[in-house]
Amino acid sequence: QVQLVESGGGLVQAGGSLRLTCAGSGRTFSTSAMGWFRQAPGKERELIAAMSWTGYSTFYADSVKGRFTISRDNAKNTVYLQMNSLKPEDTAFYYCACRTTGWDYKLTSDTEYDYWGQGTQVTVSS
Repeated sequence: QVQLVESGGGLVQAGGSLRLTCAGSGRTFSTSAMGWFRQAPGKERELIAAMSWTGYSTFYADSVKGRFTISRDNAKNTVYLQMNSLKPEDTAFYYCACRTTGWDYKLTSDTEYDYWGQGTQVTVSS
């Protein structure tokens, strides 16, 4: 069992930055792949960044590539999402999620992840 709690969301102006934090508990966290998803009103939840449990492999959606960075600290059971150059279209509810079995960058569906946090709102004003 893994429990995840996100923090760090808020309101920011376009061009600004935010760092989201996902704190995990449970002994499988450090051996689990982690992903950040987001869901905007009227849209499906999409994977925007993911990282293997080793941290050696990552995935980024085209929409955030070059602006967002995922990282993790397994000693602290924490994963981060650094978001720079934010745009109004980045406004969404952001979730972290955990996949406890093998991970591949092609696994982009939310059905591929086993545990979820409650989410945090990010709003980017123009």
